[in-house]
Amino acid sequence: MQNGNANDILEKILEEIDLPDSAYEKAKDRYQSLGQWLQRPESSCADHDPHVSPSGSFRLGLANRPVDNNDAYDLDMACNLNNGITKASHTQKELKSLVGNELELYRNAKGISKKLDEKRRCWTLEYGDKLNFHMDILPCIPESATRQVHLREAMRFVSKLDVNLAGDVAALAVSITDNTDANYTVLTDEWRISNPEGFAKWFESRMKIAREFIESRQLIVEASIETLPFYRWKTPLQQAIQILKQHRDIMFRKNPESKPISVIITTLASHAYQGELDVASALQRILDDMDSYINEVRPLVPNPVNPAEDFADKWYSAEHAKHNLQANFFAWLRQARAHFKNILEAEDLVRIVESAESGLNVKLNEVEIAGLIGAGIVAATQPQKVHASSAKPWAKWK
Repeated sequence: MQNGNANDILEKILEEIDLPDSAYEKAKDRYQSLGQWLQRPESSCADHDPHVSPSGSFRLGLANRPVDNNDAYDLDMACNLNNGITKASHTQKELKSLVGNELELYRNAKGISKKLDEKRRCWTLEYGDKLNFHMDILPCIPESATRQVHLREAMRFVSKLDVNLAGDVAALAVSITDNTDANYTVLTDEWRISNPEGFAKWFESRMKIAREFIESRQLIVEASIETLPFYRWKTPLQQAIQILKQHRDIMFRKNPESKPISVIITTLASHAYQGELDVASALQRILDDMDSYINEVRPLVPNPVNPAEDFADKWYSAEHAKHNLQANFFAWLRQARAHFKNILEAEDLVRIVESAESGLNVKLNEVEIAGLIGAGIVAATQPQKVHASSAKPWAKWK
């Protein structure tokens, strides 16, 4: 395999699927605007030290352009009320209503026409300007010190995190609202746990194992790597996950409820990643190894920052059985291996172009790709000999 050629091809693909920096900046404007609204003197949340922050793909620098031009950008946010609200003082419903009332005032003040929508755990706001944003806002409060200790120890002994990282991550855990909980309307200590900021810190630790890459990036960025937004890091791990998510979205374009969820792909890819310094090597490693990080017993795909939580719980849920989620994950992985085999081998122009178009919905310029792999258009479109002595890392997938 020619990593240099494959990297050049993957960079062309990333140019087509990656979000422009302007979209990230617009997302930043969105959550900062909402945070300022909640902090205004008249806000019923102001005395509770509200903090709004992005989570999910935007937080991790993994967002792609929408597959369809009319689709909205998904922007997940956590709304953490840091002071004055505890599980002893408020029910989940009261916390969610407190945040929801302010979001409704915000919607009216900003002229957002679509009504505020209540989901199981969050509120949804739909912006309708040039960059449509579908914003899910999750109300939460800091997790108790006792639970933070339990989480820290679980991360140390189950997730095998360094003691300092485990402590830092545990301190970021939050309790969240969920209107399907039996005790949603009563005072109780039993709230669901989440930790979007802690997951981001764990993900950062996985990106940083490519120490040589990170150090080289520091030479060309204005800010230090600690303060630079994740979307500007553009590490091989991030880029490989973006490409895998694009492939997933295209494969399940007509059946989105059956697709592997992003957090499973992100978690398994992060475990599989071993610090490769380029996107081709990272993608190869992840495709080769990611399924080996699925447990044989539950939890199948543990949340690394809350090992008791199973990201793959819907795989064995009776409610979701009709979507065949576990089978569809492995079907997607097999298809991804087949499509990316052609691209990563960087040998056959026709197969490269066809794989990019059918698997990623990316139309590559044949002349450019022919130049990258060192083949003329006519010659490259003819069947090429493969020498039996050429070792192929994909052989065990066949």
